[in-house]
Amino acid sequence: MATTTNFVAAQAANRRNTLILLVVLTLFAAGFGYLIGWVLQSEATDEVPLVSQAGLVMASGLAVASVVWSLISLTYGSRLVVAMADAKEIAKDDAPQLFNVVEEMSIASGVPMPGVRVMETDALNAFATGTSTSNATIAVTRGLLNTLNRDELQGVIAHEMAHIANLDTRYMTIVGVTVGLIALIADMILRTMRWGGTRSSRNSNSDKKSSGAGLLIIVLVVVAIIAPIAAKAVQMAVSRQREYLADATSVQFTRNPSGLISALQKLAAAAAPFPGVSRATQHLFIVNPIKTFTAKSSALMATHPDVADRIARLRNLGA
Repeated sequence: MATTTNFVAAQAANRRNTLILLVVLTLFAAGFGYLIGWVLQSEATDEVPLVSQAGLVMASGLAVASVVWSLISLTYGSRLVVAMADAKEIAKDDAPQLFNVVEEMSIASGVPMPGVRVMETDALNAFATGTSTSNATIAVTRGLLNTLNRDELQGVIAHEMAHIANLDTRYMTIVGVTVGLIALIADMILRTMRWGGTRSSRNSNSDKKSSGAGLLIIVLVVVAIIAPIAAKAVQMAVSRQREYLADATSVQFTRNPSGLISALQKLAAAAAPFPGVSRATQHLFIVNPIKTFTAKSSALMATHPDVADRIARLRNLGA
């Protein structure tokens, strides 16, 4: 059974946990780089050093690459997401009720008025993006505007405003970038091992030094296979917790859980993919537009919590 959410405690806990996860992912990327350098040095010298200078160089390089990649994504990431979703900026006269609701939730949350965009599709969905509260954007589908009543629309907008107020969009951008970097490096390693081979694999392992280098190579291959899976699982876990927090914060803004409850029921029933949606952006939407997750879905790969569980928690907040 869902328990009553303490907004301040939930926000503090989720912010702290997300920061911890980001640090862990960054350290993981650096450790991955160290292992690569360690193997390369062992291959070149047929020795397994206790401390690898090449490993330290590779770890530093991968850490720097992660930071640079994150900075690039923080600068251009939100614009790329909006472009991928084909979300068009609209004027207030084009959707006065939508703008009115966004303005209300902007005041309730204390967040500057975000940009407002519409995706021309009959699907029902919405997302928020932006690296700070000052450059955020909320995008909704035409189908959502045509289907939801005002209370339901307010619940959805409050949910997306919560993502902005809690800086979820910034955190998820950084986590996603780090996961992507780990996956890219892992793929490069596996391709190199498959097509290029290694010197130790071609030579006979006639002595202990060669055997030690060969063992490191095996460890590297195993890590290269497991690393992106583990990193992706962490990303999905962060995404699910952020959805719970945004739901709770939405009620804090609207004081009306029934609007979001009704909206989630309609969105879940009509969830469907549409042009502009991809696996790279599916976790940003209020409900996953590609796959529906239930209580029986694998927790490791689910981008969103079970909608029934989200609704149960919201009903408990209103009790």
